[in-house]
Amino acid sequence: MHSTASSCPFRGTQKFFIIFVLCVLHYNLGEARPQSAEHENVAAGKKCGYESCPKTQPNMLNVHLVAHTHDDVGWLKTVDQYYYGSKTLIQKAGVQYILDSVVHELLRDPEKRFIYVESAFFFKWWREQEPELQEQVKMLVNEGRLEFIGGAWSMNDEATAHYQSIVDQFTWGLRRLNDTFGECARPRIGWQIDPFGHSREMASMFAQMGFDGLFFGRLDYQDKMERLTTKTAEMIWRASANLEDTSNLFTGALYNQYQPPPGFCFDILCADEPIIDAKHSPDNNVKQRIDEFIAISRNMSKGYRTDNILVTMGEDFHYQDANSWFKNLDKLIKYTNDRQVNGSNVNLLYSTPSCYLKSLHDAGISWPTKDDDFFPYASDPHAYWTGYFTSRPTLKRYERVGNHFLQVCKQLTAMAPNTAGQFDPHLSFMREAMGVMQHHDAVTGTEKQAVADDYARHLEVAIRACATNTKEVLNQLTVDTTGSESATESGTRERRWATGPKREYTFKFETCTLLNISSCAVPEQAEKFVLTLYNPLAQTVSDFVRIPVPDVNYEVKDFDDVTMETQLLPIPVPIQDLNFRKSSALYELVFLASSLPPLGYKSYYITKTNDNHMKPVPDPANKSSFTSIGNEYIRLNFDTNGFLVTVTADGMTRIVNQEFVYYEAAIGNNREFRNRSSGAYIFRPAHDQVRSISLQPKLKIYRGNLVEEVHQSFNEWVSQVVRVYRQQHHAEFEWLVGPIPVDDGRGKEIVSRFNSDIDSNGVFYTDSNGREMLKRKRDHRDTWKVKLLEHTAGNYYPITTKIALEDENARMAILTDRAQGGSSMGAGSLELMVHRRLLHDDAFGVNEALNETAYGEGLIARGIHYLIVGSSKKQQSPTTQAIERFTQLRKLLPAWSFFSDAENINYADWRENFTNIFTFIEFELPKNIHLMSFEPWHENEVLVRFEHILEKDEDPEYSKAVQFNVQTVLSSLKIADMRETTLAANAWLGDNQRMEFVPDGPEVGYNSYGVYQRSVQHQLLLRADRPLLGAKYYDQAKNPKREENEDEEQMQTNRIKRDTEESQELNRERAEKLRKLKVRKQTLAEKYMNGDDRFVVELSPMQMRTYILTLQKDN
Repeated sequence: MHSTASSCPFRGTQKFFIIFVLCVLHYNLGEARPQSAEHENVAAGKKCGYESCPKTQPNMLNVHLVAHTHDDVGWLKTVDQYYYGSKTLIQKAGVQYILDSVVHELLRDPEKRFIYVESAFFFKWWREQEPELQEQVKMLVNEGRLEFIGGAWSMNDEATAHYQSIVDQFTWGLRRLNDTFGECARPRIGWQIDPFGHSREMASMFAQMGFDGLFFGRLDYQDKMERLTTKTAEMIWRASANLEDTSNLFTGALYNQYQPPPGFCFDILCADEPIIDAKHSPDNNVKQRIDEFIAISRNMSKGYRTDNILVTMGEDFHYQDANSWFKNLDKLIKYTNDRQVNGSNVNLLYSTPSCYLKSLHDAGISWPTKDDDFFPYASDPHAYWTGYFTSRPTLKRYERVGNHFLQVCKQLTAMAPNTAGQFDPHLSFMREAMGVMQHHDAVTGTEKQAVADDYARHLEVAIRACATNTKEVLNQLTVDTTGSESATESGTRERRWATGPKREYTFKFETCTLLNISSCAVPEQAEKFVLTLYNPLAQTVSDFVRIPVPDVNYEVKDFDDVTMETQLLPIPVPIQDLNFRKSSALYELVFLASSLPPLGYKSYYITKTNDNHMKPVPDPANKSSFTSIGNEYIRLNFDTNGFLVTVTADGMTRIVNQEFVYYEAAIGNNREFRNRSSGAYIFRPAHDQVRSISLQPKLKIYRGNLVEEVHQSFNEWVSQVVRVYRQQHHAEFEWLVGPIPVDDGRGKEIVSRFNSDIDSNGVFYTDSNGREMLKRKRDHRDTWKVKLLEHTAGNYYPITTKIALEDENARMAILTDRAQGGSSMGAGSLELMVHRRLLHDDAFGVNEALNETAYGEGLIARGIHYLIVGSSKKQQSPTTQAIERFTQLRKLLPAWSFFSDAENINYADWRENFTNIFTFIEFELPKNIHLMSFEPWHENEVLVRFEHILEKDEDPEYSKAVQFNVQTVLSSLKIADMRETTLAANAWLGDNQRMEFVPDGPEVGYNSYGVYQRSVQHQLLLRADRPLLGAKYYDQAKNPKREENEDEEQMQTNRIKRDTEESQELNRERAEKLRKLKVRKQTLAEKYMNGDDRFVVELSPMQMRTYILTLQKDN
């Protein structure tokens, strides 16, 4: 089990709650503040952070040696196996020994320094230490010798992780550091050394969290050589087109990814020669080793602008015997620096990334800028790391469900009338489980199958733990009679409290985890049950609800004795035929749950009746004309072959067709670049051409007053339901794919492709972690002229929530329910990879094919795409883009369904004696403002985080800035004080000062160039056969098996001088345009501004703001 239950002898799920409570009570959370008074007193007399940095030598090449370990929070082994060091035949790695050994060495020598990143592992170790050692570790932190870098619960992925989950896991990891150590443990540097590409939004979030800089390891091999040649590997990343300078972040690409230089790995896991300095030993190698290191250092320095370089000294799970590393580093520093008396200008020192950044800042020079991102990442001409955008699609969806429930659990825990002792441990456990899921080998799907199973198991236990919180709080609210006075929300809706005597009754409030296969025990077995819909958004919403039921005779009533309009639909045959589905449900009961209160719930009483309702019947087969489904906003037309052919919206009809196709996976032995197999990381189709799955899908059409559906069956392993609900602006495409057949020995990568007549000219847009959109162009990179041997894979990008394209008249967007890979491989075309099944490993370390199975056959995945088509030139609100934003948020956090058996309560009793509608918000927030976080913080405190969800140019009204009074909106809280923090809530915003770096002037631009020591025949690439052993120079001239001519041309991407024709920087152009836009203020009703001015908040487009609310203490 992962770190939240590190000491517990728990491996199964039986007797969970008894064991779990014992486990979580084991650890002490303590009190946390952005800076507590206790820590402030200690901070006054200590020297940490930039003040503790060692002095560099002027007029010398200062080589900053950074001792570090990279500890994956699960990959080839589970979190526990990595921590305890078990399963050594898989990988010899034990994190507890690393921390034991490093701390011992740091205590022996005050000159040594070490950085640590993964809070999940650190706090697992910390809880096992005696108080005496804990005090010694605090001393190391206070002196800047043990420095925390990054500080999140895990080193998150940047392609498949959603921004809400990223911010949450940073918030929790940084809070734990603050709790334990105070200001000296506050990281100032992002350290994303292993994620497989880097998003612009991630950089923006680092900046908003108060970080001064970011260093990473992986970027496209062409981009890397270009940057080293032109001395642009370190830059100012302008990470937002909307937030201007506040999101700028100094960013550096590390030379050796994160490994030590070749030949200088001194870990017990390495085979490099140590430094042998015995004077009379025949093996004395001091001169040779120092000569080599000085040569490497000087060569590295040619790629950077200052007299400082950062050399990483560590790798995956290094320093299990720290003495082996430090003893040799001591010698390396001593003998290199001894040469200074003979004229050497190389100076080595123990350092950290923050001290290195300080040296760059102190250099006082200007830096290049960047406005796009670092996707996709390629490590060689045939290895584009774009497969993991989709790998393990069911785990990616489960992570998104976990985020959804975490928000529900945090909110309900924060609004509990009476807190219970288990609330904090359960919520913390859920936070930490989700923090682990963000790891760059978790949500990415790039772990071994056993590890993926452990991630899913761990998240499932966490959801069950937090479900005890939600059940308790909902029962408190449901039976509460203290609020019997009338209150009005949104001007019309009344808060409905129980009017009768308090009832001692406990509702189950169960969560159905199998609704994705239309299965749920309560509605299938109970004659009467209550459905409680909790709305985690700060706006009133209306959601269509689907409940799996075994019969067609049901009545749904709300708390006001209103019978709801319902519709019954058959569960699709492919779902009913799933051999692992143990369910009696044959139908889905659909109704519209209207006016669900913000941050509140509404319950419905559902009864099985004796009426004789008609079973749903499909339309008669239509072989001669088009079939149409839709509403007044969007209409879809299908041809006689069963395919979508047109979409009508915004008064225009556009050609839009959708089909499922697949790429056949490339197979190779991975010994040469051109023999790369498609695998968990790599997407490499054997051919760029796709293969059709069906030429004539079978159709069934069901119609009703609430929803119209087309059930499509493409073959025995691909089917889909296309539906349009009443009064909705989008169409749903609910796909079911699997088991993917591999009897022919070929892996397959399944794609849902939408083709249209929109003249997109190769341009399309993808989201960055669910927030700002980036402009893409096929076969293009903003900052260099890309050469692609893998045309398809090299044009795939991560789609966290949305992909879109447009021309001057029309726009088409597809929203996803999980992270996927996507692209536009033709004019007007969008495609999303939904599933992959592969039979060969890609040789990037997993050593296991991505061949997921379940219940004895290939894995089956089910998901939804949301299609929005509309005008691209609408000037009135809401625009098509605004509708996309609102839909995106609604689909990320829909109402959460809780089911309770009501066999012992009749409707009248339920209606009169329980609170069946409730809201925690006095006035709902405007549609463009999201209450992103609402959670219990410290004693008598609540953490809130607001965000503006539109960009500057997306809507004439909703892109305006918004002002409102938090005290008025959250009047239920009785707020005494409110103070703003950095994004991750670990520092007061007013106390946080970030380093500023000066950008190059226009006269510098991108025309500078450098002379690189290696010839153009040498390219710094990962080895094809064993890439994780580190980078090496690939010498084409000496390669006995030279690749074909086009490969050779591809490798020679970097010239001594750049071509005069520069790349078109699409995102720089868009950012410059947005920076010139003047943001106006949206006018809200006067009620939003009533109250104390201290609590007024203003949000500009794409802005996120975090506050700690101090509540009035009860007398």
